[in-house]
Amino acid sequence: MTYYHSRYGTATRRKKSRFGKVIYTILFILILGALGLAYQLWVTIFKPNTWVPDNEPLAFYVPSGTDYDELKSLLYSHGVIINRKTFEWLAEKKKLTGNVKPGKYMIESGLNNNEVINLLRGGQQTPVKLIFNNIRTKQELAQSISSQIEADSLSIIRLLNDSSYLKVIGFNPQTVLALFIPNTYEVYWTMTAREFIDRMYMEYNKFWTTTRISKAEAIGLTPVEVSTLASIVDKETTKVDEMPAIAGVYTNRLKYGWRLQADPTVVFAWGDFDIRRVLNIHKMIDSPYNTYKYYGLPPGPICIPTIAAIDAVLNKEDNSYMYFCAKDDFSGYHVFASTNDQHIINANRYQRALDQLNIKN
Repeated sequence: MTYYHSRYGTATRRKKSRFGKVIYTILFILILGALGLAYQLWVTIFKPNTWVPDNEPLAFYVPSGTDYDELKSLLYSHGVIINRKTFEWLAEKKKLTGNVKPGKYMIESGLNNNEVINLLRGGQQTPVKLIFNNIRTKQELAQSISSQIEADSLSIIRLLNDSSYLKVIGFNPQTVLALFIPNTYEVYWTMTAREFIDRMYMEYNKFWTTTRISKAEAIGLTPVEVSTLASIVDKETTKVDEMPAIAGVYTNRLKYGWRLQADPTVVFAWGDFDIRRVLNIHKMIDSPYNTYKYYGLPPGPICIPTIAAIDAVLNKEDNSYMYFCAKDDFSGYHVFASTNDQHIINANRYQRALDQLNIKN
């Protein structure tokens, strides 16, 4: 009896051992499968999946109204996404398909799908440094701004010529250039034309502090008139240190009822900014911007004036000069005179210098 019982027990143990091995094998396979799925999930979500040339962040623009398919086309056309399959799988799971946000995004090498999708789905735009300077006309301004934000130049120029809209903020199509203070502004690329103008109006009000307004009142000018005169000063000289002296000459002429007789206003009236030498024929143009023909300030700025020129007008030099003329050494500086006789001497000297260089216009 003992022998048979031993054989039976041994057989039972063998069966249990085989069953245990099967269970362990199944568990091992399941664990491997789970690890494989976990790894695949990690690859899909967290493995770096972007590439940009030279490892330099890529400015990636998503226009307003872009849908998911168009977004993918944009990404793929830039070669940004390495594994499209994993990107699209996660994009669908995280519902990027219906949540594309327009804007400017900076894409770096080594971002994972999760980071890219969160960036685009959350609208985490990179701000734009909006800059404008050396602008003569509304058309130039519209073109400059539209090259930096999504709003097109036509929508911007329409607002700049919209009398009803501009009247609400205290301007008109002739004076509107005085609204803009050249600086660097942080904005979003998706900014509309209306948002741009509204932002500039806010910056204008911040710039015109009570101190600046008081200085304008002290010389009998409004902020818009200060900007108009500053625009003339800006086009007369690039030398900041002599701007207050030139501003002093022009305020003296206004004070005594003289015509401003500013060459830059004539150039603006002609719309030919290549004119280097204003001749008598140029001065005959019938335009309210021709300060040889009409008294007082022109209808509005002849450019967007620099802050330096605006402050030069507000802090004008108190002098007795009524005339100034470019120096004959072409240094960019001017010589000043209180009498017409002295001015004629200075002007003739400069004209001879022009003739020697054969500068006719």
